[in-house]
Amino acid sequence: MTEVATFAAGCFWGVEKAFQRFFKNENIKTSVGYTGGKPDNTPDYKTVCTGNTGHAEALQITYTPNEKISYPILVEFFYRMHDPTTLNYQGPDIGTQYRSAIFYHSPEQEQIAKTVTAEVQEKHYKGQPIVTEIVAAGEWFDAEDYHQKYLDKNPDGYECPSHFLRW
Repeated sequence: MTEVATFAAGCFWGVEKAFQRFFKNENIKTSVGYTGGKPDNTPDYKTVCTGNTGHAEALQITYTPNEKISYPILVEFFYRMHDPTTLNYQGPDIGTQYRSAIFYHSPEQEQIAKTVTAEVQEKHYKGQPIVTEIVAAGEWFDAEDYHQKYLDKNPDGYECPSHFLRW
């Protein structure tokens, strides 16, 4: 049975590429898009970039859980690959659309996200509060086609310098 995980961690191109690289043998399906904003907004890249929609650039992952990929593993990787202590920015990308967020799809995912966050805070970010939002997933809007797998199509394209593994 497949499950869905949704994360925001800055520019969605680099977030997608980081998960694709790390979980390349786990047959994940990724989609970049927008979520977390005002319900009356049908976002597109241009409007999300204004910072006025409330939406975040995000990654949605569809996967089949096994011993190598599960929701706790994905949440921990999310924390490894970006800086969760910066409010509304990653590297040079600034604005609420670049916030750190976990959008949970069930009460179980919410609990796992909170537990993993507390563990990561204690083990890796003592004295630096994690500012990641943990909120219920709302409506998902796929980004325009040219954004999907952008760094596969544009290997020399922009990749946020804050997207690297920290441990």
